[in-house]
Amino acid sequence: MSVASLSFAPHLPWSLIWLLAALAAAITLLGLIRRARGSLWRGLGFAAVLLALANPFIVHQTRQPLNDVMALVVDQSQSMDIGGRKEAALAAAASLSASLKARYPHLEIRKVTLRTAPNGDDNGTELFHALDSALASVPPARIAGAIAITDGEISDAPAPAKLRLKAPLQVLITGRKNEADRKLSVLSAARFAIVGHHAQIELRIDDFGGPEAGVARLRVRVDGKERATRTVPVGRTTTIRIPIHHEGENVVELIAEKGPAELTLENNRAVIPITGVRDRLHVLLVSGEPNAGERVWRSLLKADPAVELVHFTILRPPTKVDNTPADQLSLIAFPVDELFNRKLNSFDLVIFDRYHLRGLLPPAYFENIVHYVENGGALLVSSGPEFASDASIYRTALASILPARPTGTIITEKFRPELTALGQAHPVTAGLAGANAPGKPATWGSWFRLIGADTVSGETLMTGPQNRPLLVLDHVGKGRVAELLSDQSWLWARGFEGGGPVAELLRRVAHWLMKEPELSAERLTATIRGGTITVHRHTLAKATPPVLLTEPDGKERTLTLHQVGPGTWHASAAIRQLGLYRLKNGKLTAVAAAGPLNPKEMADVRATAHILAPLAQKSGGSVHWLIDGGVPQVRMVAPGHAFFGRHWIGLRANHAYRVTHAEQKPLLPAWAVLLVVLSALLIAWQREGR
Repeated sequence: MSVASLSFAPHLPWSLIWLLAALAAAITLLGLIRRARGSLWRGLGFAAVLLALANPFIVHQTRQPLNDVMALVVDQSQSMDIGGRKEAALAAAASLSASLKARYPHLEIRKVTLRTAPNGDDNGTELFHALDSALASVPPARIAGAIAITDGEISDAPAPAKLRLKAPLQVLITGRKNEADRKLSVLSAARFAIVGHHAQIELRIDDFGGPEAGVARLRVRVDGKERATRTVPVGRTTTIRIPIHHEGENVVELIAEKGPAELTLENNRAVIPITGVRDRLHVLLVSGEPNAGERVWRSLLKADPAVELVHFTILRPPTKVDNTPADQLSLIAFPVDELFNRKLNSFDLVIFDRYHLRGLLPPAYFENIVHYVENGGALLVSSGPEFASDASIYRTALASILPARPTGTIITEKFRPELTALGQAHPVTAGLAGANAPGKPATWGSWFRLIGADTVSGETLMTGPQNRPLLVLDHVGKGRVAELLSDQSWLWARGFEGGGPVAELLRRVAHWLMKEPELSAERLTATIRGGTITVHRHTLAKATPPVLLTEPDGKERTLTLHQVGPGTWHASAAIRQLGLYRLKNGKLTAVAAAGPLNPKEMADVRATAHILAPLAQKSGGSVHWLIDGGVPQVRMVAPGHAFFGRHWIGLRANHAYRVTHAEQKPLLPAWAVLLVVLSALLIAWQREGR
C-alpha cells in the first residue's frame, strides 16, 4: 500500500519562522488598513519566502499492515472444576477462536491458560500477571484488547487507576449467579504443642448465600484417623482443642459436614500440621555399681537439655557389714518405693546400668516395671558380667519382657561390633559412621567383653564374636525394651583404636525407646515439594507392596516403590491440585498436605462479576455472563467508539503498519520559489509606483 504525505524540513527553527510570519502578517495588515497599493502582492511575496524557509516536501511511503494482537485468557484453576465451569470455559474459548480466525484472519490471538500452581504457592488465580506477560512484547499501538473467560475469582486484580491494559478488557463469566456454598476457615492454629497437652485451633464455618445462623457438625482427624466429632455454630468463631500424642508432625484435618447448599466440598476441610515437642524427658538411671560406662550414660543424658535425669549409683548393698562410719554413708536412702511404685509411671525411660540383685528391690517392684513397660513405658538394660551370674535381673519378673536370655557365659576377647542385615536397615543403627556394609568391614574400635545370651524375641541389630547378639530391640505390649549385652561402650567414648559413634548410637536407642517416629522400623511418610509428592517407605521386609495414593478430589493412583537403600523405598508422582493427599501401604497410612491452610483459590468459590467489573469498565470493556446469552459476537471497532453492546463485545482496530519503503521530493523547486518571490515583488513595486 502506497501513501503520500506532506512534511517539512525547515532551514530555520520553527520559532523564528513563526516570528517572521507574524512580522510579515503585521506589515501586510498595516498596508491594507492604510490602503497602500501592492500590499497583497507584498504579502504574497512574504508567504513565498516563508514557504521556502519551511522547505516542504512530499513523502511517498510503502506501508505493510501489521496484525493487531489480542489475549484470550482461559481460567482453568482449581475453582473452575466446580459445576462444569471448566468445560464451559473451554467451549467458549474454542468458539471464540474459531470465529475470530474466520472473520479476522489478520488478528493475532495469544491464548493464556490459568492453572493453580501445584507446588503449594498460595498465589490464587493471577489473571493480570498472565495478561501482562502475554502482551509484554507487543507495542501498545498493536494491542486490540483482551477477552478473559473465568469465574471471576481473581486474586491479583489491581485498582482501576493502575490498570496497565490500555485496550478494552472483555470478561465472560462462567458459573451461575447468586450461588451458595459452605466454607470452613482456620483463623489461627498453634504451630507447636507439648506432647500430652492440647493445641488450640480457631475456626469458622460460613454458609455463603445461605442462612447466617445454625450449627454444623465438625469431624476431627489426626494423622488420618478419626478422633472426634464436634457441633459448632455457623457464622461464629469457635475454638477447639486437639490432643497431641506424639513428637514430630501431627497432621490435623478438620472436615465440616455438607451444608444446605454446596458448590464443592473441597473448602469444607482444612489441614493443619502441628509439631509435637516434649517438654522434658524424665529418665531414671540406676547404676548397680560404679563403672567406666556409667560416665558415658550420665554425660549423654546430661548433655541433652530436654532430659531431666534422676541417677542413682549403688555403692554398697544394705546387707553389707563393714566399719564405714555412718557420717560417711549416703545422706539419703535409696527411695525405692517412691521410684518404683508411686512415681514409676512419670518416667519416660528407665535404664538399668550393670544392675544386679542386692536385695534393694523387692520382687513386686520388678513386676511394677513389667506392667510399666506393657502399658507404654521404656526399659533399657546395659549388661555387664553380673547379667550372667546368679544375681542377674533375668531371675526376676523382667525375664518375661527381656528379648535376650543369658547363657551364663562371658566372652572376653578382642572384637569389633558389627551390624546385622537388620541393623543395616533399622533406623536406630543404619548409617552410623564407620559401620560395616556389604563387602565393607566396620572401622570401629574394638571391645573386649560380651555377655553370652540367646535372642528369644525382638530384633538383633548388632553382634559380637561368634555372631552373638550385642544389641537387641523389642516391642512389649505398648512399650519397648532394649538390651545392650556389653559394658564396653566407654572404649568408643575414649577414642580407643579410633573409637566409634557411641553418643549417636545410645541417643538413637534412647529415642527409639521413647517412640520417636523417625526411628520407627516400619514407617510411611510423604513430602510435597515443587509440584511433586515423594513417598518414603521404611521397612525391614525384603519387599513391599505398592502405595495407594488418594488425591484431594477422591481419585486414586497406585505408586510402585523402588528400593534406594537397605530398608528404604521411594516413589514419586506429580501433583495436580492443592489439598490433602492420603497414602496407604498395607496397614500403614500417612497424609501430606499440598498448599496452605486456607488457599486463596478456595477462599470463596462462588462465581462473581464484582471483582472484574470496575476494571472492564475502566478499559472500555464489559462483563457478560455466559449463562445469560452464550458466547457474544466479537467485532473490530475503530478507536473512539463503544466497544460493547447487549449481545456483542468489541476489540480495537488499530490499523498499525510498518514502512517498508519511503521516498521524498520537494514540493516546489528552488527556481519556482524564486520566480514567485520576484514576481510578487515586481508587481508590488509596479502598483506602488502608479
